[in-house]
Amino acid sequence: FLFGAILPSGGPLASELARRIEDLVTMLLLPAFFAFTGLRTRIDLLDGAGAWGACALVVLVATVGKVGGTAIAARVSGLGWREAAALGALMNTRGLMELIVLNVGLDLGILSPGLFAIFVVMALVTTFATAPMLRLVMRREAAPQPVDAHSATA
Repeated sequence: FLFGAILPSGGPLASELARRIEDLVTMLLLPAFFAFTGLRTRIDLLDGAGAWGACALVVLVATVGKVGGTAIAARVSGLGWREAAALGALMNTRGLMELIVLNVGLDLGILSPGLFAIFVVMALVTTFATAPMLRLVMRREAAPQPVDAHSATA
């Protein structure tokens, strides 16, 4: 990280280094990190209705907070409701950064293994829900059907 941070971003050395290590990162290190996170996630700790209810509440609050907050901000910025909702749906996805923060929180003892599992489930659910939410929001209104000359005279 430090080596990458001190290299001039537009320089030929940085470009060549990025080109050479991109495959290593995307083919080996990134999948290894996701596997590592999966191995640390103790879904078995969500063993009752209360735990799953808390998980559902976290998913709901995270979704409403991110989709709603983004949609309202986009609406205030001048976008229409449909575009604002689409932007909110796109922002709802969680990603690598969240999983990194969750792993650090678990390592530091800030998150219990049960809470870590709830947050990982929330990250997965909201990420997988992004495409269906976007399709729902951006679904075109049904186009008017052409009038059939035979049915119009009948």
